[in-house]
Amino acid sequence: MNHPEDYRGRQVVVLGLARSGVQVAKTLHKYGAVITVNDKKEREQCPEASELEALGISVVCGGHPEGLIHEGVSLVVKNPGIPYTAPPVAHALELGIEVVTEVEVAYLLSPAPMIGITGSNGKTTTTTWIGNMLEAAGMRPIVAGNIGTPLCEAAEEADADNWLVAELSSFQLKGTREFRPEVACLLNVAETHLDYHGTMDDYISSKAKLFANQWETDRAVINWDDPVCRELVPYIHAKLMPFSMTEELKSEGVYVQPAYIPDVEDGLARRIMYRGANGEERSIVNIAEIALPGRFNVENALAAVAASIAAGAAPEALAEPLRDFRGVEHRLEYVDEKQGVAYYNNSKATNSKATVMALGALHAPIVLIAGGLDRGSDYMELLPVFKEKLKAVVALGQTKEKIARVAELAGLAHIVLVDTMDSAAETLRTALKEASGLAEEGDVVLLSPACASWDMFPSYEERGRIFKEAVHTL
Repeated sequence: MNHPEDYRGRQVVVLGLARSGVQVAKTLHKYGAVITVNDKKEREQCPEASELEALGISVVCGGHPEGLIHEGVSLVVKNPGIPYTAPPVAHALELGIEVVTEVEVAYLLSPAPMIGITGSNGKTTTTTWIGNMLEAAGMRPIVAGNIGTPLCEAAEEADADNWLVAELSSFQLKGTREFRPEVACLLNVAETHLDYHGTMDDYISSKAKLFANQWETDRAVINWDDPVCRELVPYIHAKLMPFSMTEELKSEGVYVQPAYIPDVEDGLARRIMYRGANGEERSIVNIAEIALPGRFNVENALAAVAASIAAGAAPEALAEPLRDFRGVEHRLEYVDEKQGVAYYNNSKATNSKATVMALGALHAPIVLIAGGLDRGSDYMELLPVFKEKLKAVVALGQTKEKIARVAELAGLAHIVLVDTMDSAAETLRTALKEASGLAEEGDVVLLSPACASWDMFPSYEERGRIFKEAVHTL
């Protein structure tokens, strides 16, 4: 798309009244565009509408009216979650109207260089960690995107001395054209969101757009241990900054020394190392000092260190943020202990791989609460870790029978299916009571659904919040 100032007096349609949609509407309105915001929810479900209308922005709720998209529209900015098959989006594409997400608008506005972080798992933790590291290095980061502040708002607040650190989903990246982060970080790729993308090829190509416009002087931070990330290397023009848990890298990169042997716990003392472009090794921190548990958080730490150094942070400034960071809400978050049972909220685990990683990070017998939106997976990826780690499963939501089937194959003696009740909160509270009844002193009760929340809850945050409230009132 063109710079927002080029849309002065031109018609722009913003689809979706979420935080990013409200902010992008305000931003383009400020630059003189003629804005119509449309949301299929009814007016009473759109409290933001009055605020926009007070600014002179037209708001249409309750569906997508005929004539919303027409040849006089110059640009459509859509909420990332709206599929490209939605009638107004499909119509815009048929007419040759450009369709983008807020990321594209924010990029064109931002005077600050950007770090873009994407991946199937670990985005929020890594993004937050990078923000902490850059802060410690005196680099004035602004953390935004999927995590808190809308990107357009952050872009307007930024100046050239900031770094804009952006968590980005495949949904957001698919709607970019010119977007170019100076540092691009791809954490991992797992099968997820196929209900939106249709195929893994589309999902991967959407993630890969993070690198599409990078210059040779930019940096591409990739997970050297992930085969899909490695396959993208020939298509990346920026200078590589790989990170690895399993290989002591011989060129510039960040790695673990001695390297991890997959599926083997050998008790060795390990350190995060950075090898500079000149080949010199520098020790960052002993892994035992990292505050967050689990190998997957070691991987997140490697990515955060690599991205921070790629942005110019001094390696010696990164040890304290690695020691001090206590994690992000809903990501393997310790909630409380009741009668010797520890309760953890991992509501952000919206796919099987995220649940596998969480289970691998805990070392006590686990009673797992899982289940949610059915996106067509058979959840067989969970079978080995169910056998190894679980004492019991409490399943709920659309996928409860599938989760229970995996538990049966794993040979678990205790499997509880919770019927959907009058409210989602009541269903989850019942699941927690069932799990608590199965847990004994020394056990862990873990909410790690392996599924999106949208069959019962509007967001994984709401699901996690209700779980935590229920734990505290046990």
